[in-house]
Amino acid sequence: MDDDTIKSLVTRLSRPHPSGGVVIERAAILADGGDFPAVMSWITAHDGKADTVVAATTSRGLHGPRMNATSPAVSPTPLRFVLPTGALD
Repeated sequence: MDDDTIKSLVTRLSRPHPSGGVVIERAAILADGGDFPAVMSWITAHDGKADTVVAATTSRGLHGPRMNATSPAVSPTPLRFVLPTGALD
């Protein structure tokens, strides 16, 4: 995949992030069926960072409040990647 194709793919699959940049889900990249390693290299080359913190979900039940009261879970495999402001310009 060439640079313009990857940039187009990332632009199409990403959404705004509170930091001012954009975020793209790993699952969206995989589902697109493109060259995953090439897309990941492009993201890394454009200062993209893995977002490994997953927001804590509220769970109902007897132990739900206690189990989620500590800190957010950390995923061993990054589920999404955050690109800084201007990375897609």
